[in-house]
Amino acid sequence: MEHLDITVSDPDHTRRLAHALADYLSAGDLLILTGELGAGKTTFTRSLGHGLGVREGVISPTFVLSRVHPNLPDGKRPGGPDLVHVDAYRLTSPDEIDDLDLEYSLDRSVTVVEWGKDKVEHLSESRLEIELTRVTGDLLDLSDPHAFDGLDDEDVPESREMRVIAVGPRWRGSAWASLQQALQQA
Repeated sequence: MEHLDITVSDPDHTRRLAHALADYLSAGDLLILTGELGAGKTTFTRSLGHGLGVREGVISPTFVLSRVHPNLPDGKRPGGPDLVHVDAYRLTSPDEIDDLDLEYSLDRSVTVVEWGKDKVEHLSESRLEIELTRVTGDLLDLSDPHAFDGLDDEDVPESREMRVIAVGPRWRGSAWASLQQALQQA
């Protein structure tokens, strides 16, 4: 397993990283996102969807568990993969994941599973595990109690740490080296 640690300066940096990653993804790729509430998982996935050229409206699928965002013929990557976005927070076992039939869409989609650690690894021998952590003690100006009104927790301008872990043959050698370089430049 290879990994890359990145200090993410703000939500715009999160978006740039997701766009850079989207250029390297193809149908069959699995991403597992972990991080506390407000760490930036949905912001990352929304931006990843934009980079993949899928239908707008990527939001957390908390109550429906899974959403499919089809690739748009006039989007950024016509003919590219769909995005399957899963929220596994309330799921407690791999059996419940299997009930979602993700294997059916995995080969033709990029599949992103929030809260999927220790639940979805069986879906693919190759995957990217992305861990987002809010940096506590950031020096934000909190003197104005309304400074961040209208922003989701994920859009509050504080830094985060992102660890990208590459697992399996898909991300060995030049594929990992190229992705690593693109993320470091984002």
